[in-house]
Amino acid sequence: MVEIKKICCIGAGYVGGPTCSVIAHMCPEIRVTVVDVNESRINAWNSPTLPIYEPGLKEVVESCRGKNLFFSTNIDDAIREADLVFISVNTPTKTYGMGKGRAADLKYIEACARRIVQNSNGYKIVTEKSTVPVRAAESIRRIFDANTKPNLNLQVLSNPEFLAEGTAIKDLKNPDRVLIGGDETPEGQKAVRALCAVYEHWVPKEKILTTNTWSSELSKLAANAFLAQRISSINSISALCEATGADVEEVATAIGMDQRIGNKFLKASVGCKDEVKLGVLILALRKSPGSAIKQELWAVTAGFGGSCFQKDVLNLVYLCEALNLPEVARYWQQVVTVCEEAALRLCDVCSYLLMVSLGECELVSFGEFVSFSELVSFGEFVSFSELVSFGELVSFGEFMSFSELVSFSELVSFGELVSFGEFVSV
Repeated sequence: MVEIKKICCIGAGYVGGPTCSVIAHMCPEIRVTVVDVNESRINAWNSPTLPIYEPGLKEVVESCRGKNLFFSTNIDDAIREADLVFISVNTPTKTYGMGKGRAADLKYIEACARRIVQNSNGYKIVTEKSTVPVRAAESIRRIFDANTKPNLNLQVLSNPEFLAEGTAIKDLKNPDRVLIGGDETPEGQKAVRALCAVYEHWVPKEKILTTNTWSSELSKLAANAFLAQRISSINSISALCEATGADVEEVATAIGMDQRIGNKFLKASVGCKDEVKLGVLILALRKSPGSAIKQELWAVTAGFGGSCFQKDVLNLVYLCEALNLPEVARYWQQVVTVCEEAALRLCDVCSYLLMVSLGECELVSFGEFVSFSELVSFGEFVSFSELVSFGELVSFGEFMSFSELVSFSELVSFGELVSFGEFVSV
């Protein structure tokens, strides 16, 4: 059996950093090196102030950093020395070409594959950690095959992560399951067993599931799609509650008490009964943008949240269309549409309440933001649900002049929520 003594993780982001920190913490005999092209990010991982915050992460990193956990920009050496390489890089939505706005862009995955094959000799296990479309491993293998060398043996596995923001360390230490997919060949199964042995240091064997590569890749997309589906389902019920006078929170409680359904991911978007509360919070936030008010406001205006759900559902929609499954594609597209419509209902409430709170000032419509002195259609530029994402609420910013609004990315606050500032009248 292959014994893994050295691990390299390409990508020091939200998945790669915490995942490999926990592996190093739980497997002190394994040397783990996390590498990234972003020097400032690596410097942050090597400093007292880590680039991301997760409860328990700092303690885990400090317990093994400099012992068997290392953060470096020396990617090539880390790949050469590793027995196993995790690919944990971003898979953004394509911004051009076929599948624009829906399909996953694999350019970073493919760049990693090229770098791995250039710096590898002998036997090595290459493992997808990033969320990828089904059969992404095939693209990696094609790159390996096109650049093969004598005695080179690269095995490709899929090992998607199921952690959630805010509970990442808890999820990694006590996972619901660990999923590993590989080729159904002797070499592929040998690689699967080697990775299983790493997780068996702390994860019970019955929680480690093994399958083929394609099933593993699809399971991650499907899991995120099912969670998004629950959010859209309760948002659709919320609209019905607004029309009938029912209380969506009470309906969600009643639904969630059914053990077959459960109560998770049943927090609806803002409804009519929340308008007064939302208005009070907006006014309070303008005067004192504190974290407690931010959390309360986010609770009232919950949508998909996070950066993955909508991206992954749209990826699934594109996959279904590409495989000539139009009825399945329409189903999953509706999951996104319902949540976007819930966000637009929230938009209407905010528009009204902000107009009231700002007195006679004219409010720029959410439907027509001003950019470079031109009215840009909201739908053509970015969906509203993208603005209410990343686990934080949209920063509506202070628009001091038209020219200062360069792009809608400026509206999203990753760290803190700016108060509902001064809107420019048109």
